[in-house]
Formats: sequence, C-alpha cells, structure tokens
Amino acid sequence: MPLYRRIPKRGFKNRNTKEIIGINVGALEAFDNGTVVTVETLLESGIVKNPRDGVKILGNGELTKKLTVKVGAFSEGAKTKIEALGGTCEVI
Repeated sequence: MPLYRRIPKRGFKNRNTKEIIGINVGALEAFDNGTVVTVETLLESGIVKNPRDGVKILGNGELTKKLTVKVGAFSEGAKTKIEALGGTCEVI
C-alpha cells in the first residue's frame, strides 16, 4: 500500500474564523428596567463567560423591559423585540 494511504488524514483549521457568542433576548430579563446592557455588564452578571470575538443578541425568548443594548450584532427578531418596548439597539 502506498505511503499516502497509510498516513492518517488531518483536517483544515481556518485561522481567520471568528467565534461569536449568541445570547437570547430572554436572558436579558435579568436586568432592571432602563439599564444599559454592554458586554461588560453581561460578564458581571454571569450571562457571558468569555466573549471571544463578540456577542450577538438572538431573538428567542420574551422581553418585558425597556433596555439600551450595546453589543456587536443583533438579529432582526431581537432588534424588533427590543425596539417594540421602547428600548434601543446600538452596534459597537
């Protein structure tokens, strides 16, 4: 059997990938009404353990509080839920 068939195959690891942490809107219920939510406040509350390359807010869950959210990215569903209650979404 030829040598190239006897050597184990290895995969490819892309160096340029970004690992973005996804947080659902329902997790933002832990904050008080009118709070400014940033990556630092998410770390302090324990919702995010290690924000590697950024945080993205996803639209799963219910939100009943007016919040100002400042993170790296938002999904369309999350943006509509936050702004429907009078909150604001800012991409930093």
